[in-house]
Amino acid sequence: MSDPAPAPVADDSGDGAPTNSQDLTVFVQNLLEQMQSRFSQMSDAIIGRIDEMGNRIDDLEKSIADLMDQAGVEPPGEKEHTQG
Repeated sequence: MSDPAPAPVADDSGDGAPTNSQDLTVFVQNLLEQMQSRFSQMSDAIIGRIDEMGNRIDDLEKSIADLMDQAGVEPPGEKEHTQG
């Protein structure tokens, strides 16, 4: 029986972290790029939801104004102008 070939030196941290400065630089750059990409995706999603919510609020305001017109109710703030 022959002895098996020596195993490569394993990283003690167990998380695949780099072991030298060049690997560390590449690792950090990749990590920052991933974070920037995720931040950009989340930012776009949040802005999209805010725009959608703004459109819904505009539609709701228009619906309320239409209902007030149908009911013959003056919108708030116009009474002060007509009584002035």
